[in-house]
Amino acid sequence: MTPDGQLLETLQRSAADPERRVLLTGATVVTMDPEVGVIDHGDVFIQGKHIVEVGRDLPVTDAFVIDVTGTIVAPGMVDTHRHAWQAQMRRSIPDVDDLMGYLQSTLVHVAPAYEPEDIYLGTRLAAVTALDGGITTMLDFSHNSRSAAHSDSAITALMDSGIRGVHASMAPHFGAWDGQWPQDLERLRTTYAPTDDQLVTLRLAALATPDIAGERLTYGPGLAKVANDLDIGVSLDVMFGQAASDAVVDWEQRGLLGPHLESIHCTALSPHAWAAMRDHGVTVSLAPTSDAQIGLEDAVPPVDDALAHGIRPGLSVDVEVALASDMFTQMRTLLTIQRMRAVNATYGTSDEPSRITTRDVLDFATLSGARTLRLDDRIGSITPGKQADLIVVDAEAINTMPLHDAVGTLVLGADRANIVSVWVAGQVRKWDGALVGVDVEALRTQVHDSVADIAGRLAEAEPRDR
Repeated sequence: MTPDGQLLETLQRSAADPERRVLLTGATVVTMDPEVGVIDHGDVFIQGKHIVEVGRDLPVTDAFVIDVTGTIVAPGMVDTHRHAWQAQMRRSIPDVDDLMGYLQSTLVHVAPAYEPEDIYLGTRLAAVTALDGGITTMLDFSHNSRSAAHSDSAITALMDSGIRGVHASMAPHFGAWDGQWPQDLERLRTTYAPTDDQLVTLRLAALATPDIAGERLTYGPGLAKVANDLDIGVSLDVMFGQAASDAVVDWEQRGLLGPHLESIHCTALSPHAWAAMRDHGVTVSLAPTSDAQIGLEDAVPPVDDALAHGIRPGLSVDVEVALASDMFTQMRTLLTIQRMRAVNATYGTSDEPSRITTRDVLDFATLSGARTLRLDDRIGSITPGKQADLIVVDAEAINTMPLHDAVGTLVLGADRANIVSVWVAGQVRKWDGALVGVDVEALRTQVHDSVADIAGRLAEAEPRDR
C-alpha cells in the first residue's frame, strides 16, 4: 500500500461531512465479528463515521477509494485501563518488585508534584502513543485529580488527541488536594460528556477496598449513588486478593453489583466472587504484564478463571512507569503465560491442555475489550452499523510477510511500526505510518520540560519532608 498524501488532505477537508464515502479495498479483513470472520481480498465501505458494508468487490460509487492490497484491516484495539497521566515518567521504575514499591515511588512521591499542565501532557502523550500503536479506545483511570483543573486537563488531552477516550475520574491516593471529588463529577458530566454518544465519555473510578487510601476512595453505597444519579459506569481498581473477594460478596448482598461495573485485575479472587460478578454482569479487565511483572497477589493473569465463569475479558496496559505501552505485548504475554500453565498443569498425564488461541487474545484486545467498557454496540468489530474504528497493518513488511494467517500475524508478528493507518469514528489519526495532526518535536520538548518541572518541584519539597 502506498497512501496518497493528496488524498489525506482531501479526507481531512471533508472530515466533518457525515455523507463522505470511503472504500478500503483489497485487504485481508479480520472483522472479529463471529458471524463474518476473515475476508480475503475484502472491502470495507465507510460513510461518515459508520461502517456501511463489508465484503468482496463491493459495488460502491462516488467514494474515495483507497487501495490497501497487501494489508490487514482489523478493528482498532481497546485499552480497558491505563493511568495515562504517568506517561512522562515512563519506565522510571522498570524493575519495581511489588505494589508497595509502585505506590511509594509514583503515587506517594511523584504524583503530588503534578500540576494540571503535567496531567495534560502525560495524558496526551499516552493517548497519541496508543493511537500510534493501533489502540483506538483507551480508558484513562485518572487517579491524580487534585483539583477541578487537573480533571479538565485530563479530559481535554483525550479530546485533543482524537482517541476514543473514557475518562474514569478518581481523587488522588495521597497528598494535598482540593477535596472536589466525587461531587465534581456532576460538572464533568455536564461540561464534557452530557451524553454517551460522543468520542470521550465519563466514568467514576474507585478502589475495591480501603487498604491503600482509606474509605473515601472505596466503592460502596455512596459512590454507587453518585454513579447512578449521573448514569455513568464505575471502574474498580485493585480488585485482587481476599479483601477484594470479600468486598464483592458484600456488594452482592447490598445490591451494588451490576453491568455498570468494570473489575480490573481480578487476580486471586475467590470462586464466590467470580460467580457473583458473572451472575450480575460485571465486566473484567485483565492486566497481563502488570500482574506478572510487578507480582500482584499470585502474579497470574486470571484468564482461566474468567473463561471458566463465562466472562471474556478485556486487556489493559496499566502503568507505563514499569510496563510496555502497547497492546501487542499484552496479547503475547497473556497467550504465552496461559499456554505455558495449561501444558504445565497436564504434564506427565494423559489430559489434554486447555489452551487459549491467538484469536482469543485478539478478541480480548478488540470486541471483548469494547464489551468490557460497554461500547460493543458501537466498536470492537468491523460490523455494518458500528463506527469505523479501524487499523490498517502492512502484511508485506520484513517482519510480517508472507501472510499465511492474518490473526496469527496480528498477534505474533506485527508491531506498531507495521500500522499504516488508524481510523477513529471514520477520521484518520495515522496515515502512511505517521500520526496525523501531532507535532512530535513540539510534544517531545513539552514532555521533557514537564519532567524537568516535576523534578524541580520534588527537589524543592525534599527539605520540608525531612
